[in-house]
Amino acid sequence: MSTVDYSDKIPNNVNLSEDRTLQRALEQWQPNYLKWWDDMGPDGSQNFDVYLRTAVSVDPQGWAQFGHVKMPDYRWGIFLNPAEQDRKIHFGDHKGEAAWQDVPGEYRANLRRIIVTQGDTEPASVEQQRHLGLTAPSQYDLRNLFQVNVEEGRHLWAMVYLLHKYFGKDGREEGEALLERNSGNADNPRILEAFNEETPDWLSFFMFTYFTDRDGKFQLCALAESSFDPLARTTKFMLTEEAHHMFVGESGVSRVINRTCQVMNELKTDDPAKLRAAGVIDLPTLQRYLNFHFSVTIDLFGADESSNAATFYSTGLKGRYEEGKRMDDHILKGQTYRVLNVQNGQLVEKEVPMLNALNEVLRDDYIKDSVGGVERWNKVIEKAGIPFRLTVPHKAFHRNIGLLKGVKVAPDGRVISESEWAANRDNWLPSESDRAFVASLMGRVVDPGKFANWIAPPVMGVNRQPVDFEYVRFG
Repeated sequence: MSTVDYSDKIPNNVNLSEDRTLQRALEQWQPNYLKWWDDMGPDGSQNFDVYLRTAVSVDPQGWAQFGHVKMPDYRWGIFLNPAEQDRKIHFGDHKGEAAWQDVPGEYRANLRRIIVTQGDTEPASVEQQRHLGLTAPSQYDLRNLFQVNVEEGRHLWAMVYLLHKYFGKDGREEGEALLERNSGNADNPRILEAFNEETPDWLSFFMFTYFTDRDGKFQLCALAESSFDPLARTTKFMLTEEAHHMFVGESGVSRVINRTCQVMNELKTDDPAKLRAAGVIDLPTLQRYLNFHFSVTIDLFGADESSNAATFYSTGLKGRYEEGKRMDDHILKGQTYRVLNVQNGQLVEKEVPMLNALNEVLRDDYIKDSVGGVERWNKVIEKAGIPFRLTVPHKAFHRNIGLLKGVKVAPDGRVISESEWAANRDNWLPSESDRAFVASLMGRVVDPGKFANWIAPPVMGVNRQPVDFEYVRFG
């Protein structure tokens, strides 16, 4: 069944009304979710009618229906991709067996941990972005922010549905805890460090949606391979929505670059001070933001060597990115992979068992994908005739997890001393003055078709609407 039933209190395509116990449990969780949204969701958006897309089914014709929706009235629900008939497990020790429709007892704890960790990231990003609506550079961007926010909220619903349906009392308690942890809260922070970082300005938001939402894509792709079929079906539909979030990031950064290049050519200068005085973000500052968000995000893939990653794969809980397209035995025992280590002050590669290196495999897949977008940003600079290139820093740069934690490495991959790091930190990562300058540009622009000076308009509007369309109607 793929059509979403909006007559239910909780929209769904999982026949929720046929499971009264589950329905009651989720209906008891729903007011707590709405209270969380009121407390921690987008600031000052309660009376806005926003041009949002809402799924009426999970097929290509129905997953993106557009219309103005008052923000608190958005209908969050539970949508799963249709089941694949006779789906088989295609990796790990259970390869060839039927996919699980329920949670095997021996894997219960690990599956719950995976789902809770994924679920924890979804409301975290809403919390990180909650103040950005107050400084939106245009109505178009404000609308995109709210679209990302409501869909991250729906992804939380997706994980809470799995916890409630398959993990009983433990799952219900975990569902409550997902609303109790808050991003950056000193006493009860979000599980992963990157989701406790602030997203204080729109440049950070665009970098976050390009780099960190791309981490979400790779994690969801790995979960979409899971032998636990409800998890696989849930994450497949989440991936459909996630693509727009990465588009917001890639196109947002591209528009910032475009505007900077316009002013560079108008003023015939690459002097950061003159460009800042003209109200645009100089390219070296963009590079430092890129370095920060890339390095923080690749830490999200976990330690370079991980026995948990080996266990999750061998037991069939979590596959690799595009597992089905890989030409190997999908069991991986006896295979090796190269990971980075430091010996005598130099970065060296060492062979480790492939199963223990699966975090690194996923990280490397992610890096290849990230580089593609950075090259598209460079095309914008190249088209403007400016001799400057943005680059992705070395993957050992600014790491805080695994074998590279605490090792000082320059963006070009040189292992350096503490003193050299301290002398160059502000050349490689955003300084306080960088962040203060970017913050100084943040002022709300909400007239239809108007854009802040530091960002170019998009090439086209949402759903082929004109750029000056009234994307947000203010109450």
